[in-house]
Parts: sequence; structure tokens; C-alpha cells
Amino acid sequence: MTPGLYGLSALSPGDRYETGEVEVTAAMIDAFAALTGDASPLHMSEAAAQAAGFAGRIAHGLLVVSLIEGLKAAAPVQLATHTALGWEVTFRAPVHAGDRLRARVEVLSVRRVASKGLVSLKISGLTSAGEVLRATARYFGHFTR
Repeated sequence: MTPGLYGLSALSPGDRYETGEVEVTAAMIDAFAALTGDASPLHMSEAAAQAAGFAGRIAHGLLVVSLIEGLKAAAPVQLATHTALGWEVTFRAPVHAGDRLRARVEVLSVRRVASKGLVSLKISGLTSAGEVLRATARYFGHFTR
């Protein structure tokens, strides 16, 4: 898809775009832990994460989801949606401090309800290691924009 704002009537299953990327930093992981109270050693300690078989500290799964939502919000392609109705997420691989995260978004379906509608998206979270997250997300939006 080319940059721009797309009303739901302009969307078709199979339409896709990619977001920019963000580096996941140790400071982000620390701030998310402080905000949520989730200070699991896997997130906070290199040694604990390595003892559990990871290369180093791993980002919270919900931090990764939140960063992807932010990447979508800043992407040059915008969908005329305004309410997230839910995400079904599968975490496929860890995201470590220092990884660069981006997302690939694909329209799965669009359903009209009067002048508004529901759009389902397939969202893949990607790092240099490959796909780290796979989700189906549903949004409420406008057909008339």
C-alpha cells in the first residue's frame, strides 16, 4: 500500500504494508517493569535470562505488543480505525534488548456495519531473527473517510 489514509471501503483482503522500526532498549524494558510491576528476572537480569536459555534479557510480551501498536500509529499507511476490539497474539520468539522491531500488517477481512465497519488484520512482529510475534487484531472504523 502506498502512504495515505485509507477508509475501510478502500481496503481489500490481502492489502499489506510494513511499519518503520524501533530499537527495543534495556531502558524500555526497565520502564515497562516499573510501570507494570512485572520485574521477572527474565526481564531484569542478564544472568537469570541466560540461565533460562536466552541470549540475554528479554522484553515483556506486552511491551512488544505495545511497541507494535505504536509503530502502526506512526506508519505512513493509516487505516481509518479508531477502536481496537482485541488482539489474539502468539509469541514465536523472544525479543532482546538491542533488537530492532518492525511490523508487517495485512488486511484479512473487512465487514460493513452501516457507515462503520470491522477490519481484521494479520500482524507479524519482526526482528533480524525473523518473526517474533503473530497476531490477529480487530478494529472498528469508518467506511466514509
